[in-house]
Amino acid sequence: MSEASAKPVRTRPGRSIRFRLLAIALLPTLVILPLLLGATMARWNAKFDSLLITKVNGDLTIAHQYLSRILENTGEHVQALALSARFKEVAATGGERQMADFLEASRVELGLDFLYVADGQGRVATSASGISEGSAKADWPVLQSALDGRASTAIDIFSDRELTLISPRLAERARIELVSTPNAVPSDRTVEMRGMVVHSASPVTLDGGEGALVGGILLNQNLVFIDTINDLVYSDASLPEGSQGTATLFLDDVRISTNVRLFENRRALGTRVSSAVRSAVLDEGQTWRDSAFVVNDWYISAYEPITDSFGKRVGMLYVGFLEAPFSRAKYQTLLTVALAFLAVAAASVPIFLRWARGIFQPLERMTGTIAKVEGGDLGARTHLRQADDEIGRVAGHLDGLLDQLQQRDRELRAWNEELNARVEERTHELELANRQLEAATKQLIMSEKLAAIGEITAGVAHEINNPIAVMQGNLDVVRSLLREEIAPVKTEFRLIDEQIHRISQIVAKLLQFARPEEYAGYVERTSPGDAVSDCIPLVQHLLGSAAIVLQREDKASRLVAMNRTELQQVLVNLIVNAIHAMPDGGKLSIRTFDKDGEERPGIAIEVSDTGIGMSSETMERIFDPFFTTKRREGTGLGLSISQTLVTRQGGHITATSTPAKGTTFTIWLPEAD
Repeated sequence: MSEASAKPVRTRPGRSIRFRLLAIALLPTLVILPLLLGATMARWNAKFDSLLITKVNGDLTIAHQYLSRILENTGEHVQALALSARFKEVAATGGERQMADFLEASRVELGLDFLYVADGQGRVATSASGISEGSAKADWPVLQSALDGRASTAIDIFSDRELTLISPRLAERARIELVSTPNAVPSDRTVEMRGMVVHSASPVTLDGGEGALVGGILLNQNLVFIDTINDLVYSDASLPEGSQGTATLFLDDVRISTNVRLFENRRALGTRVSSAVRSAVLDEGQTWRDSAFVVNDWYISAYEPITDSFGKRVGMLYVGFLEAPFSRAKYQTLLTVALAFLAVAAASVPIFLRWARGIFQPLERMTGTIAKVEGGDLGARTHLRQADDEIGRVAGHLDGLLDQLQQRDRELRAWNEELNARVEERTHELELANRQLEAATKQLIMSEKLAAIGEITAGVAHEINNPIAVMQGNLDVVRSLLREEIAPVKTEFRLIDEQIHRISQIVAKLLQFARPEEYAGYVERTSPGDAVSDCIPLVQHLLGSAAIVLQREDKASRLVAMNRTELQQVLVNLIVNAIHAMPDGGKLSIRTFDKDGEERPGIAIEVSDTGIGMSSETMERIFDPFFTTKRREGTGLGLSISQTLVTRQGGHITATSTPAKGTTFTIWLPEAD
């Protein structure tokens, strides 16, 4: 074995079979089950809280129904009295004193705090407690409805003056000293003097015409009313031991009737509701169903707004029960479940570990045997007793495989000696192949040199064409000047023509051999401006998507001898490159103008952009084949092919660039003959 293969394999803790078996044994008990238990308890906790909110919402429904029943009963009693034969008899035959006595007796019997008869203008005609005429407000919607012939009952807020005119006793009962309350909206008031009244009126017929019988119950400090609600909602055994149900009637945010205790024997009259509850219920008209701090402790609470006959929110109805006993019961349950889980885990984990140890110990012994074999001890074996389980069978198979491995090692050593002899033979063959490769390399170098010679030959051929053309032209001039006098040297002139023609043919063949592509295609007379115009529609979509402004200036009056398609190919390539150089937009300028070059008339086409520009290192390689700065978007052949096409027609392409300012490509082509 080699030295590298002899090193024992060290497994990381995360890959150890011991670690995995322990994870398999403990993960369900110590991770998965706690997570499931936590999720279950969290869901149970949410359901528990939801049930508390559902209960307090049901309690609020009962309290609301009782308050509604109070309104209905008051309205029914006043209406029944207005329709009674006794009232009609007293109204028809009795005097004012008799009517007042009748109203007082009826008020006491019906449990009302005031009762009076109003005339058609809403003024007090006769009252049970000697209410003076004009002392009652005549614009109550309840009273106006009765005067219109419809019995009506609602909750209204009476001012201190209105209560005093009805009865000073009522005004005194309505008066409540305000108590400073944490979390309440700040207020400068120290006393609440208004009264919340169950206000009812029913139409009656009087000697002077239509009128109304008006009665009401003051709810301020009406402990019978609030205790009855509490008894209905929170009867015996409706709450767990230690909890306490409460009910409260609010005028605005002040407790005017409640069984919530400020101290042991004092009700929390005059305390105020928290600003959060006030904002939700009175300001926004919502029903509050949530935990809230009530006076001095947390309660599961429900508040609903109370609306008067004008449609204005003037108070709240509240029911709730102490939250602490439910929280204790909930936390005790959670603690019990957690302790039970810990007890089960403490009892089961040692058992799981013992079972896991019975698995990973034999596996570790097999791992140690393999490590010894890797270290070079091919005679190492597990020697585990045969067990009727998968691990015992695996250990037996491992020992058998190690026996085979030891036998294969002896065979491999014999094959190794044979292989060394064959390697020596193949080495000799490789040396021969290497010499052949060197010869092929020399031929390749010669081919490269021939290619370079071809380039040089093409250049030389082009250079020879120019003096040949001059010689042929001058020869024609001499012939035209001498005319008849040329007869003595006519043969010499013919020989010169033949040799010049021969040279031209040789040069043409050299060009065709060196650059056959220059003789492909055909040449036509092309207007540069028309070629540019034909290119613009092809790249218009790129201009629009990149927010690039195109500026053209066509001043070229000459034509060029170049295939129109090839010229368009060159222009499109330059325009697309310019667009790609302006990813954030810019200005693309295309100019065509007449320009002489190399002592020949011609035209120039400039393609300029205001893009990112190019460095001097990039400028040196832009015309090299397969060089590109666009990475995956380009092939690096565009400018190389463009240069070839332009050069083939006797022109050239030049470029100037400034980083971060832009690039200008200039094409120069000779004028067409």
